[in-house]
Parts: sequence; C-alpha cells; structure tokens
Amino acid sequence: MNIDTALGLITEVPDFPEPGVLFRDLTPLFVNAEGFATVVETMASTLDPEVELLAAVEARGFLLAAAVGYARGIGVVPVRKPGKLPAVAGRVDYALEYGTASLELPAGAVRIGQRVVVIDDVLATGGTVAAACQLLEGVGAVVDSVLVVLELAALGGRNALPGRKLHTLQVC
Repeated sequence: MNIDTALGLITEVPDFPEPGVLFRDLTPLFVNAEGFATVVETMASTLDPEVELLAAVEARGFLLAAAVGYARGIGVVPVRKPGKLPAVAGRVDYALEYGTASLELPAGAVRIGQRVVVIDDVLATGGTVAAACQLLEGVGAVVDSVLVVLELAALGGRNALPGRKLHTLQVC
C-alpha cells in the first residue's frame, strides 16, 4: 500500500470531543495492518541515525512510537497525563485547541544529552508537542525533531515549534 492510500484510511469526526472540533480518527488506519505498516515504515525512514530514544505522547503517540521504535531498534519513553506515573521527572501545563492539559515525564527514563524524537499522531495548535519538548529538554535531553502523521495547518501548530525540525506525513 502506498502512503497516500494508507493516510486515506484516516476519518474525520465532526463535533468531537466538543462542538466545532473536527477530530481526525486514526483508528481505521491502526486496524488496517498494511496501512499501519506503511505509515510506520515511512515514519521510521525519517529518523536520523543518531537518534537514541523516541518520546511517545499519550495516547495515540504510544502506538506510533512503539511501532517505529521496534522498526528502528530504538527505545520509547511515554509522555503521560498526570497521575499515571509512579515517579515523575517533570510536569508541564499547556493549552489545547479546546481546553488545557498537563503532561508528565517518568523519572530516570531519559539521560542528559540523549537525542530524542517526539512522536504524536496530530499536530493541531502545537501545545502538546511543545510541552513534550519542554519536558524532555528540562531533564537535559536534546530534542532532535518532532514527527507526526497529520498536521492541521490552519491551527498553526508549527508556530509553537520555532526552530525545530518537524516531519509530517500529511498536511491538512
């Protein structure tokens, strides 16, 4: 399957999680083995050989980063919502397209100077990915780049990541 066909499996759900939001649902992509493999292989091919760790943003980023990490032989650290980790290295609060949220990083999971790629499913306003980058840099990691499946250009998320390398598979 080619990448355009794989990305065509993603559906749009209007008014979710609240009125006025157009949600991009990657579930049909995830359940299609060939489409998911195509996306994972494409994402893995963008990684610099010097990358040492992938940071998976909760929750769909977990699925993507785990598969990309396996494909490239790179470990994955979860970037979690509050209350999910037994020991926390740091926490960042940030704004979303439709509210506010927080992210936490597990203690002891990232080494100082370690080169990390942040992986998420969709770049909307950029707050989530920017928060993940801030968390990682706060513990001494070097954020090599950000890798997402979809970028919602109209929401300006790229502007929240000035000076960062950003790889997207599709811009909507």
